[in-house]
Amino acid sequence: MAEKVSGEMSEDSSDSAAAVSQDLRSVLVTSVLNLEKLDKDLYRGTHHWVPRTRRLFGGQIIGQALVAAAESVGENVLAHSLHCYFHQFTMPSVPPPEDLLTGEELIQLYLSKPDLAEKAKQGLNKLLADEVPIEIKPVNPPDFYRCVAMEPKKLYWVRARGHIGKGDMKLHCCVAAYVSDYSFLDTALLPYPGQRATFLASLDHAMWFHNTFRADEWMLYETESSWTGGSRGLVQGRLWRRDGVLAASCAQEGVLRVKALTTSAVTNESKL
Repeated sequence: MAEKVSGEMSEDSSDSAAAVSQDLRSVLVTSVLNLEKLDKDLYRGTHHWVPRTRRLFGGQIIGQALVAAAESVGENVLAHSLHCYFHQFTMPSVPPPEDLLTGEELIQLYLSKPDLAEKAKQGLNKLLADEVPIEIKPVNPPDFYRCVAMEPKKLYWVRARGHIGKGDMKLHCCVAAYVSDYSFLDTALLPYPGQRATFLASLDHAMWFHNTFRADEWMLYETESSWTGGSRGLVQGRLWRRDGVLAASCAQEGVLRVKALTTSAVTNESKL
């Protein structure tokens, strides 16, 4: 009898599991992932489940997006890969670019110091001689000698020199790609005072474009490093329009070779 009961329970359990599975599939297909077609390649979904956090469930949004994509192509076309973007960052509150000094003006300020070491003057003058095709206004500029540990995060306003115009978004994206790599990887060195980079090289650089923007208008570039070690660094960046809209995101891993600054350089910095 024990074996018979066990067998009956096993059969009932199997039927119950099948029923639950069938119900789950039915709910997912007919309700949770079901979309209303509004127009060609335009669909509207309904939110069905609110987790304890009271936030949208990303899995449903991803699934609905893939349903919309599948409905927009033929039955013989299958998905290869997908990427989903959830932007929940807020643009940092910083002074406007009109209230900040340019990189060149900051260098001139350093050069005006009477006790600046001669070697430092030569290095700064070389920086001034470089013709950089973009304008930069740092929000939180580090000390020239980097003798104080800082959070691995930088903020600076940036724009292309000259006029590009608003007609060619592809060109603005190309300019933003150039901007995205400028002074990016050395963000990872800010927590390490007394160290100077002797070699920097990108290993992997990725960029995502989210909204339209003008690369010849001021945008805030927010860069931060989440990890550094083994002569490598990982940095992320967010490029914001002035109205607070996230225009693009970036990520890069690179090689870092550093050496300690000389004692005389550190001593001179302490006098500035």
